[in-house]
Amino acid sequence: MNTQELIAKLPHKTIERLSQYRRALLICQEKGKEYIFSHEIAEIQHITAVQVRRDLMLVGYSGTLRKGYNIKELINLISEIIDCPRGLNVAIIGMGNLGRAIIKYLNKRRPRLTIVAGFDIDEKKIGKSIKGIPCYSPDDMKEVVKELDISIAVVTVPAHKTNETAKRLVNAGIRGILNFTPTPMIVPENIVLEEYDMITSLEKVAFYVKQSILEEEAEVNS
Repeated sequence: MNTQELIAKLPHKTIERLSQYRRALLICQEKGKEYIFSHEIAEIQHITAVQVRRDLMLVGYSGTLRKGYNIKELINLISEIIDCPRGLNVAIIGMGNLGRAIIKYLNKRRPRLTIVAGFDIDEKKIGKSIKGIPCYSPDDMKEVVKELDISIAVVTVPAHKTNETAKRLVNAGIRGILNFTPTPMIVPENIVLEEYDMITSLEKVAFYVKQSILEEEAEVNS
């Protein structure tokens, strides 16, 4: 099996963790650290060292017993696996508070992912630059996506506009969508879709906090 076939078969959760590992490794590198052990990565990510070693074995990388993993080498390897060599252009759909916050957070953090356009229905925003990103009308989406070679869209529109926006993006030729709205998106199977639901994430946290509270109360009452 060649490298590309190996990468294509990586589990989705492994891809997620590799991205998280890289983020942690970049922070360590900025602090001047050159090597890191699996248990150190595991502690940062709140997982087990066994899981870290398993993921890195899947991509064919191993450290040394004495020093651990070479941080620079590991960052480069993860970048080769995750990033598109020619880079990918990104559009923000919905230039409200969340859209602008995403631009501020993501812009220039990953050299292979470049935010090149925003779209909004607000006429006061159309034709202007917001956080350094030109804002266009959704009516011009197909032309702009083609002209700027945009592959990925980050959607932050109101919930009731979610699937109307999805149709526009699919028709415009977008290949991947990150959906920040609370409404599940309906897209063809060939579109890569990732959905982030803040309510679900918050309820997950609330569930485990509840469990912790119940355990404490049970100990007090026992």
